[in-house]
Amino acid sequence: MQVDINCDMGEGMPNDAALMPYIHSANIACGRHAGSLELMEHTMRLCHAFQVNIGAHPGFDDKEHFGRKEMRLERNELYELFYRQVKEAFEMAVKLGLKLHHVKPHGALYNMAAENREMAATLAEATMQVDPDLVFYGLSGSCMIAAAEAVGLRTANEVFADRNYSSNGKLLPRSHPNAVINEPEAALIHARSMIFSKEIHTSEGTIISVEADTLCLHGDHPAALDIARALHSSLINPS
Repeated sequence: MQVDINCDMGEGMPNDAALMPYIHSANIACGRHAGSLELMEHTMRLCHAFQVNIGAHPGFDDKEHFGRKEMRLERNELYELFYRQVKEAFEMAVKLGLKLHHVKPHGALYNMAAENREMAATLAEATMQVDPDLVFYGLSGSCMIAAAEAVGLRTANEVFADRNYSSNGKLLPRSHPNAVINEPEAALIHARSMIFSKEIHTSEGTIISVEADTLCLHGDHPAALDIARALHSSLINPS
C-alpha cells in the first residue's frame, strides 16, 4: 500500500531540509500566515531535489497568529485571498520549471472550511480557476472533499499523524490539552490505525471509520523529525 506522507513547510521552521527524505508531498506556505515568496522558492527547489510533490498551503493573512485564528471574510474576499496564493505558488513553480501538484488550506481556514459548505465551495472554485489538474487535500470525509469533487477536482482525504480527533471526526482544537500527539511511537500507532484499519480512536474513547489517502505531519511540531523518521521507517520501509 502506497502511503502519501505530507508535511507543512516553508513556514520558517529549521527542519525543512532534514524532513524531505521522509515525506512525499510538501504543503508550502504562500507568505500570508507564514513564510515569503523567497522562502517558497527555496522550499520548491528543495522539493525538486528530493523528488517531493509541491503543494500550495494558503492561509489567512495573519502572521501574528500563524493563521490559526478564525477570520470572517466576505465570499469575494475569501476567494481573492485563496486564489492569489494558489496562483502565486503556481506561477512560482512554472518559473522554476516545476509543477504544482496540490493545494491544502492552512490552519483556521482549513478547520472552518471543513465545516462550512460555502467556504469549502469558494476554496474549491478558486483552486479550479488556477488549474483544474490540481489535487485538493482536505479533512477526510469533510465538506471540503465534497466541494472539490463537485467542481471536478481530484481529492485526497487527509488524516493527521500528530493530532487527536473528537468523535465527530474533527480535529481536537489546539486549546484542548490532548490535541497534539507528541510521542513518535504514539503518532505511529495512531497513523497505522487510520491507514491500515481505517479507524480513528477518538479522545472520547469511541472508534470511527475514516478514509486515508494522505497522512499529514506538521513541520512546526517540536518532534516533527523524529515522528517523520518513525512513520517512514514503519510505513514506507518496514523491516
